[in-house]
Amino acid sequence: MSRKNSFLPIVFFIGVLLACTAIIAMFLHHSARQAVSAVSATHTLVIDAGHGGIDGGAISADGTKESDINLAVALRLEQIVRFLGQKTVMTRLDDSKKTDILSYSEREDLKSRAEVANNASNAVLISIHQNYYPTAQPKGAQILYFPAEGSEKLGRMMQTNLTAQLDPENRRLAMPAPKDLFLAENTNCPAVLVECGFMSNNFEVLKLKEPVYQTSLAAVIAASYMNYIAESIPI
Repeated sequence: MSRKNSFLPIVFFIGVLLACTAIIAMFLHHSARQAVSAVSATHTLVIDAGHGGIDGGAISADGTKESDINLAVALRLEQIVRFLGQKTVMTRLDDSKKTDILSYSEREDLKSRAEVANNASNAVLISIHQNYYPTAQPKGAQILYFPAEGSEKLGRMMQTNLTAQLDPENRRLAMPAPKDLFLAENTNCPAVLVECGFMSNNFEVLKLKEPVYQTSLAAVIAASYMNYIAESIPI
């Protein structure tokens, strides 16, 4: 009995990967799949789990921290993209480096994240975040694309896929990132910020906390990335 129980997480993990691969395959055209298969490491996906440590980001009514959801989605995204043979870099894997309030600097933290993206080979940056509004009504994922060339194409593609696959009633559109957003001003590669949902909407928070939904978000984001790089490779 104990062996069977210990084996369940492995079976579940394999099932998740297979499901994600199937979802991603739906997005990739035949020619795009050929391109990804032929050149499996032309880009590096830099995955930024927003906030972290003492910087929890937005906090929901039930005390859930944005930073925890960001990391959960980011880790799933990294697993899926690596499973597909692509190179990845994470700006953080946990909260271990941002626990000292006296030494923490938000600007320096953001600067280090931008440097990770700018130093990676042929990078694409995807920054995972959650939205917040003073009232509880707003909901839905939204993509903010950065100024660098290629960002708008990736952002619009990702917004379309997230809406079609996870929330057909979502009327939000991909938009340019605010000009005062540090990463947008200091990142040279194609980059988008994914607002997965609203921490101020209690019903959406319940969904965002679900591991299955986090995996679904990661799968659609991964599919959009794979489609983007496939279309960037000459066939």
